Amino acid sequence: MRTIALEEHFTTPAFLSGPGRAMAEQARAAGGGPILDLLGELGDERIAAMDRAGIDVQVLSLTAPGVEQSDPREAASLARETNDHLAEAVRRHPARFAAFATLPTAVPERAADELERVVREHGFVGALINGHTRGRYLDDEFFWPILERAEALRVPIYLHPTPPPRPVVEASYLGNYPPEVAETFATSGWGWHIETATHVLRIVLSGAFDRFPELQLVIGHMGEGLSFMMPRFEQIMSHVVKLERPVGEYFTTNLHYTFAAFNWTPTFLNLLLQVGADRILFATDHPYGSMDIARSFLDQLPVGRPDREQIAYRNAERLLRLPS
Repeated sequence: MRTIALEEHFTTPAFLSGPGRAMAEQARAAGGGPILDLLGELGDERIAAMDRAGIDVQVLSLTAPGVEQSDPREAASLARETNDHLAEAVRRHPARFAAFATLPTAVPERAADELERVVREHGFVGALINGHTRGRYLDDEFFWPILERAEALRVPIYLHPTPPPRPVVEASYLGNYPPEVAETFATSGWGWHIETATHVLRIVLSGAFDRFPELQLVIGHMGEGLSFMMPRFEQIMSHVVKLERPVGEYFTTNLHYTFAAFNWTPTFLNLLLQVGADRILFATDHPYGSMDIARSFLDQLPVGRPDREQIAYRNAERLLRLPS
């Protein structure tokens, strides 16, 4: 069975010496140097690891925090350099790699143009955006040139977590525990996921999907907790928001959801029952998540073969217009 994994990360030396410097220093201090090596490897070693795990295609994206928090000029320059670096890797291994663009979201028109450049010139299959841009979210019409261009190009935007804005961290995550506990609580332990789910809900409530009805967003981590709250959100918000479609419909027509290291059957079943197999896609979150564990989890899902094939590769082929 073919597998296409959608949240698979890489890095570049320029990123590690720029926006990714703090991340790299923290990784090294915590003994995570091998993670940095895996992120930087875009050749035979990565492909050999994919082969061992049974992963046919990785859709590659720049690791968090990306360039969304960078100075606009630096972000534009680094995004183009990063995309060209990634394009070369895909050119060398076109059957094994596909690419999500890095975008300088702080300058939306330039970001839209960069998205079009890499889609048309290099065959990129979408973009990945790391959450808010210095505290501004995609429901802000300031960013809608990016959404408009993605819809026109028929490519999705993968909305990846990033830490909440500092005032949110201070108000909601600092508490009666050590700072390192608060940091994890605000990021990988909870805050990343709730932040991303809230971001998606803001986009829905803003009417962005009415303005751009064909736009597709992808979110990871089994829906960032959204599937559990979908019925409640629809029940309450349908009485106060005026949109062109029922609130719940946007979650099954404009959103796709990936595993991304959430390899837990109860979580999967909740998502499956809410959105159906045709909206779920495979991902491993390499190198932060295990390709082997993700593939084993996929093989053991309590679904029939047609649904398993949809999740493993058919939905990705359709969404990203990849050759079968």
